[in-house]
Amino acid sequence: MRPDLEKESNYGESPEQDDLFEHYKMEVDHGQAQIRIDKFLTARMANVTRNRLQVAIDNGNILVNDQPTKANYKVKPGDMIRIVLPYPVRDLELLCEDIPLDIIHEDDQLIVVNKPAGLVVHPAYGNYTGTLANALAGHFYPQFIGQALPSEYFKPGLPHRIDKNTSGLLVIAKCEDALNYLAMQFYERTIERNYVALAWGDLKEEKGTITGNVGRNLVNRKVMDVFPDGSHGKYAVTHYEVIERFGYVTLIKLKLETGRTHQIRVHMQHIGHPLFGDFEYGGDKILKGTTSSKYKSFIQNCFELMPYQALHAKSLGFLHPDNSVPQYFEAPLPDNFQQMLEKWRTYTSAVHRGG
Repeated sequence: MRPDLEKESNYGESPEQDDLFEHYKMEVDHGQAQIRIDKFLTARMANVTRNRLQVAIDNGNILVNDQPTKANYKVKPGDMIRIVLPYPVRDLELLCEDIPLDIIHEDDQLIVVNKPAGLVVHPAYGNYTGTLANALAGHFYPQFIGQALPSEYFKPGLPHRIDKNTSGLLVIAKCEDALNYLAMQFYERTIERNYVALAWGDLKEEKGTITGNVGRNLVNRKVMDVFPDGSHGKYAVTHYEVIERFGYVTLIKLKLETGRTHQIRVHMQHIGHPLFGDFEYGGDKILKGTTSSKYKSFIQNCFELMPYQALHAKSLGFLHPDNSVPQYFEAPLPDNFQQMLEKWRTYTSAVHRGG
């Protein structure tokens, strides 16, 4: 990448990778001749076609001095250009697979699915098949099941992701225009995303806000960390509200203001309330409660019922790419999550009765 082109990884609620779109920022050199912005950017951005840039411009994804621009705009020395492009991984061959999908909504522009825990969202090192993207490719193009999707076909456009072991809602674009439109909403933080989680401990406040930059741990790059002093990472804000208390754990609703990798999980760990069952952030051991064998057995049963973080992307709201009409979708908690909550209700009730 040229030294005058700064890439900001804004990889959001994805969780295993960074964000799902790339954000570039550059200042036009003082000696630069005035040329069309699409031509200017094509010469400076690797693997991005002029046509794709024109689509991004038409959708308002490219800003000059913080204002949307047009493809025929001629750049001037000192202009500050900001680019938000969705990032459908195009350098990986995508195998179309026949994998069942829980479809909440589908039209000619997009699809909303309820992803189960355990399903990786997009192919990456170690997971080239069996992902949600493979399932979507097979769903969109059933004629290619068992084959690699031809390069001329549009790959499922993912403007956001959730962790492999997080369940819940994802919106996926079915064309370039829809992908750009949705990606801009995520970038501008106008998407409404609400999660439900079970956290260790009895939160003191009924509601609160967690702030603190989120970035990769300086020792273990596979996990994230919070840097309250802003020395590393990206600005991150998570709002929470108590739904139900069980004494040793608390059911909470979370709303993302930003979407950083593992944001909810690492923010909750940071305030001393890791998510129940979250083995990467210390929630897979008994952090609150008694030392009785009965309690230990109860917790172990809960871990076996839900052997990963108790986190579900419950609702998703956005403006439709076709007509800007507000859309809102909800997905119920998975069966094992609901069963685990019932176990906690039964246990808490027995404790209060002195059983």
